[in-house]
Amino acid sequence: MKKYLFLIITFFILLIRLIYINFYEKEKYQQILANKTNTYVYGTSAPRGRILDRNGNVLVDNKGVKTVYYTKLKGVTTKEEIEIAYQLAKILNIKINEDTFKEFWLILNNNGDSLIKEDEWRQYEERKLTNEDIKKLKLARIPKESLNNFSTLDKKSATIYNLMNKGYSYQKKEIMKYVNDNEYSLIVDSNIKGVTTELSFERVYNYGDTLKDIFGSLGSIPEEMKDDYLDKGYELNDVVGLSYLELYYEDYLKGEKDLYKVNDDNTLTLLKSGHKGNDLILSIDINAQLELEKIIKDNIVAAKKRKYTNYFSESYSIVGIPKTGEIIAMSGQKLVSDYHNPIFQNVNTNLINSSFTVGSIVKLASISTGYKYGGVDIGTKMRDGCIKLYQVPIKCSYKKLGVLDDLNAISKSSNYYQFKIAINLTGQEYKYNMKLEPQKEVFDKYRSMFNSYGLGSLTNIDLPNENIGIIGNNYASDLLLNLSIGQYDTYTPIEIFQYVNTVASLGERRAPQLMKEIKNDNNVILKNNYPILNQVDLESKYLERLRLAMNMATKNGTARNYILNFTNPAGKTGTSENYIDTNNDGVIDTKTNTLSFIGFAPYDNPMFSIVVINPNLYIDNGTDFTKTFYPRYISQGITKFLFENI
Repeated sequence: MKKYLFLIITFFILLIRLIYINFYEKEKYQQILANKTNTYVYGTSAPRGRILDRNGNVLVDNKGVKTVYYTKLKGVTTKEEIEIAYQLAKILNIKINEDTFKEFWLILNNNGDSLIKEDEWRQYEERKLTNEDIKKLKLARIPKESLNNFSTLDKKSATIYNLMNKGYSYQKKEIMKYVNDNEYSLIVDSNIKGVTTELSFERVYNYGDTLKDIFGSLGSIPEEMKDDYLDKGYELNDVVGLSYLELYYEDYLKGEKDLYKVNDDNTLTLLKSGHKGNDLILSIDINAQLELEKIIKDNIVAAKKRKYTNYFSESYSIVGIPKTGEIIAMSGQKLVSDYHNPIFQNVNTNLINSSFTVGSIVKLASISTGYKYGGVDIGTKMRDGCIKLYQVPIKCSYKKLGVLDDLNAISKSSNYYQFKIAINLTGQEYKYNMKLEPQKEVFDKYRSMFNSYGLGSLTNIDLPNENIGIIGNNYASDLLLNLSIGQYDTYTPIEIFQYVNTVASLGERRAPQLMKEIKNDNNVILKNNYPILNQVDLESKYLERLRLAMNMATKNGTARNYILNFTNPAGKTGTSENYIDTNNDGVIDTKTNTLSFIGFAPYDNPMFSIVVINPNLYIDNGTDFTKTFYPRYISQGITKFLFENI
């Protein structure tokens, strides 16, 4: 009885399961069956989303490229495909591929069977020779005169036939891109079996090379990334973003291709229409970008006409909006020719990848360390002088600056003031020729504060492969003093941009951003909300003090006239020493100076910020005329343009 009861219960469970599958999961299993038994292919390409500036100017667009494709139809014979290849060869001015001639000769000549001897066929039947062995023998024995007698039409047909038979049989094969109007119309009129004409899409850069390296490149899926892309539904022959914005926003910019079902006769049925990718709207203002590039180029040429600028060839600048981190313009320009006939190379990617010692512009973060850890306070006064440590050369400010409080120490850029703060933070009291023994913890205090402003840490800019510069790993006494005045660790221009924005925003650190929003037609897909990454751990009274000190620097300090006074600006200059190998013999032989500037305006309600870095601007020979000649013209020019035009 129990046995029958068990069978009845089992039968009842199976019945319920069958009913459930038939009524509730029917579509699911039909789809699984369809996926197992049907073949689906995607169309050839779909246009990527455009890239526009903040005002709607199209920076990167797509152009349709007339392209000829071939799809193998069911039942088509080799003879018919050869005829198709010859038909196309009569129309298309295709580039000939000589590697295809031998294979094509074999196809035209009974697969070259006559080239194999009887005993070789016998060895093949006895499995002493493989298919590959036979193929090699055939190719080696093709009469050279036969190949030499190939006409241009034969050669073009060989090339086309090879393209027709690459890859899977059901795939659409690209035969030729960039066909002209006449070729295109002839192909359409000829109605050749399996041959279609379509538009594929390529990028168009409406402003030439401007920001082209930041836009990034496109190409085939990298081998090491193929599994990731396949998991996302890509095909291995898809074109994807390989670098910078094209890579970072790939998921939004990529288009959706048409989806087809392959029928039994190899014809295609459209299942789902594709669409273009989403548009990427940047914070960039293209007019400001072009103006910044021009200003930098003009001033590099002007500087090269002066003495002592032998090793100066490149300059970097970023301008943006402090309260959001938006980048309005960014440019790195390198002179790659004689300045009499100047040729420039865009090196915009160096803005996030290359780092420099930047000198006194770090003193805002440096004095912040003193404020936080008790090394100095508001109104603390010192008489500027020199520091002499045991077995360390004497270190001074660039000139005697008299009695200074914290504001004047920044605005007049006193090195001595920062040295004294650093010594105070070690817990020692300065004495002439003293042995200073700083612990790693003191360096860590400085770097922690610097990091909170964006110096020595990733900025989280929306570009891949950002570097953070070089962080020193030695802890000697002179290195602590150097760190406090920007002569030890190195920083990228984008870090400096984030740093000045953080000062301008009273300690609110935001990521520098190029993306303003992403749209599909008029629908906003993603909008940048510019979140705060962190707040500098410092009382507001100190942060306000920094802005005031920078304002003083532009009125009667080292940053005077770097930004035009009508904007009520704030700024800070920096000079750093560099040692370079001028003849590539592995020996450092020349000392140069790098000049930098950071600023924003108006100082009490910042609308714009700017960074300018000029590596190796002039040879250190005691003169400082270049300091007043070159860097301020970049910041003057672009901020004047911004206030008048944006």
